[in-house]
This record gives sequence, C-alpha cells and structure tokens, in this order.
Amino acid sequence: MVKGYISLAEARASQASALERAIAEIGEEVTTASEAFKGPGPIFMGIGASFAACSAAVWALRSRGIHSWRLNGGEYPVPFPASSHPVIAVSQSGKSTETLAVLDSIDRSLRMSVVNAKGSPVATASSTNISLGAIPDSYASTIGYTATIAALGMIAEAWDGGAADPSWADLPAAFRQLESELSQQIGAILSRMESAAYVDCAAIASSAGSAEVGSLLLREIARIPSTGMSTRQYLHGAMESAGKGVHILFGDEREAVLATTLTKAGHHTILAGPVQAEANEWLTYIALPRVSVTQRPILEALIMQTIAVETAVARGLDPDAFVFHHNDTKVA
Repeated sequence: MVKGYISLAEARASQASALERAIAEIGEEVTTASEAFKGPGPIFMGIGASFAACSAAVWALRSRGIHSWRLNGGEYPVPFPASSHPVIAVSQSGKSTETLAVLDSIDRSLRMSVVNAKGSPVATASSTNISLGAIPDSYASTIGYTATIAALGMIAEAWDGGAADPSWADLPAAFRQLESELSQQIGAILSRMESAAYVDCAAIASSAGSAEVGSLLLREIARIPSTGMSTRQYLHGAMESAGKGVHILFGDEREAVLATTLTKAGHHTILAGPVQAEANEWLTYIALPRVSVTQRPILEALIMQTIAVETAVARGLDPDAFVFHHNDTKVA
C-alpha cells in the first residue's frame, strides 16, 4: 500500500458515509462560492481519473445551453491559449503536474479548482477553490473520485444562476442500496470476469467518464487490458474486435439493445442501468435507479470499483499493489 493512503478495503467500507458527509459540505461550499460560477462556461482540466470525472458536468452544462469542455491537461502546450472561459482544474491530490502547469499559465481571475487537499499547489494557485475536505482515500481512488463527481455536478447545476439539485441528499441511500445488491450479484459478475482476456467498457454519452475510469480501474487494480469510450463511439467500429473478453455497458435503451446484440453473438456482457436487456446466459444485469446525469456516474463508479477489486482478489492479486511508480506526475 502506498504511503499516505488507506487500503481499498478501508476506503470502500467507509465510502457511503464519507460521501454523505462530503455531499453536504460540498453543497455549502458551492452555494458560498456561487458568485464565481457565472459567465462563459467553464473548461474542466484534468488527467487520468480526474479527466473522467468531468464528463457528466460538461454534459449537464451543455444541456443547459452553456458551452463547456473537458480537456486533458497532458495534451495541451503551455501557455494555454487566451480565452474568456474560466478553467476549473480537477486534481484530487492537488499536485498533478500537467494540470497545474496549465492553470499557472492563465490569468489568476480565471483559475478555479476542485481538489481533495485544500492547501495543495493547485488549490493555492486558484482564485476559487472547492475542497472535498481532505477525505482519506485509496491510491486507486474511490471516495476521492466519487466526491469529485459530486462537486463538479453541483458546480454545473449552479452555474450562471442555477442551483444544486436537492435530490443530492437522497443519493447516499441509493449508494448503500446498490452496495447491498452488488454483494448479492458478485458471484455472477466474477463468473464472467475471472478469465477475461480484456474488457471493453462503453457508456451513454453523459457517463462516458464511467467507461473511461472503469477501464482505468481494471488496468490499475486487476491488471486487465481494458478500453473505455462512449457507446456511439463504440458502435462506430470498435466493437468489431469482440472476442474472449467481457463487455461492461452503462446506459439506457441503446445500451440495452447493444447488450442484446453482444450476448446473442455469445459475448459475456454486464449491463448496468434502469433498462434491462433480454435475459440470457451471457448477460448479467445490474439495476440502477433513474437519477440525474450528474449523480449517475457515482453509482456507476461504485460498480466499477467493486468489479475491479473483486476481480483482482479472485485472480490472486493485491488490489493495493501497483507495478510501476513515477516521479514526474506530481509536484512536490
């Protein structure tokens, strides 16, 4: 286990309660900072899981007619091109080298951030910062990731005169219910995952980040080659290589149709969403309640955390052990 982090077992056991506290505290922070969240829509800047966490917030803003983007901090030269759009740097550690470099290259008045560590370099560099409250987290992030989604979702809902949805208070109960249901389904899930040579994750556009972070967790924790993308992107050719793997789908009607297509061709598929596909021996269905697009990725993250950790354990791997460590992805 990496120094400064708690184990995945500890993080998962405490996640529902930590998320409940974080949602209440983040809601107050977003309300207090609401005057800063106005004008041209934000550009979310992150890398890795932090980039994935921004997907639903961008969708929510665009659905309100507000231009917004998410960009990968590692793919932009600095200085960042001049723009009237504020940049919201997303970094759970607050130390992501690439994200901080972009933030430092723009006018301070346009610098915003969402971090877990309030006094971190990214937070210090920002004119407006939302902190998750230094929640103890695992190295392959669990509560840090789900709380980040909550913060970004509330910011998107509050932008330019909006308000955070009151239903956020109900999400922890749905989270706990899903935890209970997953514990009963884990045997069926593992029967598909234990021998998977690879995993394809695909999701409805607003949850594209769930497919991305799902594939990341499977690579980090279970060491299974995996790729994540939006459903429409997956349909445009990527699914043609389906073989001795598992397909994890998040979505609604279109994803249920895709699940039926895959399973009828004899491919192991796990479908999570409020719409069930035609039942057969190749399908495991995980029911999800209908919640807002900003809240849904939190439930999807719980599913992927559970699948990745339990698959690693079933394969005899330590889910807290990483193979490679780098000295240039975080600043001091």
